[in-house]
Amino acid sequence: MATEYDVVILGGGTGGYVTAIRASQLGLKTAIVEKEKLGGTCLHKGCIPSKALLRSAEVYQTALKSEEFGVFTNEVAFNFAKVQDRKVKIIDQLYKGVQFLMKQGKIDVYEGIGRILGPSIFSPTAGTVSVEMNNGSENEMLIPKNLIIATGSRPRTLPGLEIDGEKIMTSDEALAMEDLPKSILVIGGGVIGIEWASMLHDFGVEVTVIEYADRIIPTEDREISKEMQRLLKKKGVKLVTNAKVLPETLIKDANVSITAEVKGEQKVFTAEKMLVSVGRQANVEGFGLENTEIQLDKGVIVTNEFYQTKESHIYAIGDCIGGLQLAHVASHEGILAVEHIAGEDPTPMDYRLVSKCIYSAPEAASVGYTEEEAKENGFHVKIGKFSFRAIGKALVYGEADGFVKIIADADTNDILGVHMIGPHVTDMISEAGLARVLDATPWEVAHTIHPHPTLSEAIGEAALAVDGLSIHS
Repeated sequence: MATEYDVVILGGGTGGYVTAIRASQLGLKTAIVEKEKLGGTCLHKGCIPSKALLRSAEVYQTALKSEEFGVFTNEVAFNFAKVQDRKVKIIDQLYKGVQFLMKQGKIDVYEGIGRILGPSIFSPTAGTVSVEMNNGSENEMLIPKNLIIATGSRPRTLPGLEIDGEKIMTSDEALAMEDLPKSILVIGGGVIGIEWASMLHDFGVEVTVIEYADRIIPTEDREISKEMQRLLKKKGVKLVTNAKVLPETLIKDANVSITAEVKGEQKVFTAEKMLVSVGRQANVEGFGLENTEIQLDKGVIVTNEFYQTKESHIYAIGDCIGGLQLAHVASHEGILAVEHIAGEDPTPMDYRLVSKCIYSAPEAASVGYTEEEAKENGFHVKIGKFSFRAIGKALVYGEADGFVKIIADADTNDILGVHMIGPHVTDMISEAGLARVLDATPWEVAHTIHPHPTLSEAIGEAALAVDGLSIHS
């Protein structure tokens, strides 16, 4: 049976289901095709489960330090099975919420594998979707006026480091661990690798991070990377940079051993398990792109600023188009795409206005240019920094490491970038994001009265520091 739709979305992850909701709001008859569960990687294998584990690790560490707050306990321990059970309950609650939103929006959900067909009796152009239903029922045929590809991504692996789910894992398999290892090698010191390194260490695992670049989280501002490295080492995480892993040296027995070239010298690293965290790879195979004229570049789908592919009625959003592979980015891209379909004349997205977060302990967050990027782009910069050590709420909270850094254009006084590392900065970065959207100046941020005592006072002080006017330093 063939069913016509205004919009069909291939993929029901965060980007896909948010896009469907916006399409429904615009009065478009909408369907989602999802081969697993609504919510996708973010809800089931990424953002939410990993942050649930990070929170449990944080609570455990707080309990271990409770005597510093005058609170004494007989014994502090954790039950990893209960940690995992809490994670599952959070996922289930949110999953039910997404299912409710689909019903509320009268969005049809097809659970199965969707494939894009070429021109056929159903449509003179590519884009009809055949769905092989998970329940084994007859294939469904969906005929959309517009198709949006939101197929997401999967963990990238290194040739020679085959994932077995036991000794060698990606974040997907690590999230399902029933027991924690005594030690682990984390291959890759990017955002995901550092979050896992921080969490596992806080659960008591001996962690070694091996990073190819000259610093961990190399896409962040250099000073943030340096501070993160200092604080993780202070905690006891072993960090090895400028290290090229040699997959052919892998040995699996009771443990996992591998050799890496570190500054010209070969070193052997051994642990009970290995977590490969070297980025994510776009899902662009297995759903019929070859039946279209859609172009790929470096493994991702090519689109214009409104996310149209070479086939103008087929759009693509999220991780499958590369760029910033973040759930909130995919959602916004999807909203813009469907508004373009509806003739709403949306404004193209400025990716320099997107806030990014790292949920390790300490947390880090940023928006806009790094200092290095600003200078490379020809800006004359002035910089203000302020340490959390001078913030009363940080001392009360018991976490005073870290700082806020604001980069401004010395010629126009506009804020170019804001970078934070320290307690709860992932909850504070949106103020900086708003400042960037509004082309705010440090003066305007500084004269936004920040309540006392709060962690956000560090933002106001850093803004004052741009012009040498900080009060508490």
